[in-house]
Amino acid sequence: MDGHPQGWAEVEGALEREYRFADFAEAMAFVNLLAEAAEAANHHPDLVISWNRVTVRWWSHAQQAITQRDVELAGRTDELASSFSRP
Repeated sequence: MDGHPQGWAEVEGALEREYRFADFAEAMAFVNLLAEAAEAANHHPDLVISWNRVTVRWWSHAQQAITQRDVELAGRTDELASSFSRP
């Protein structure tokens, strides 16, 4: 799929981006907000959490591909992350 959101890369068939936060508490607060948004959308990313870093991967399991929904949720992820002061 073309037109990935800025800052996102296609990695092994998924949209992927790493976010950095001030500390573990901020990283977890972001993850919790993202989890609420994902649950509301009934579409869930893969997450890797490492102290102040969170890697988010969006892709549609049923299609085994990146869909427009993944692109939209990647944009929503950026909006959520922007509410935190990141290093």
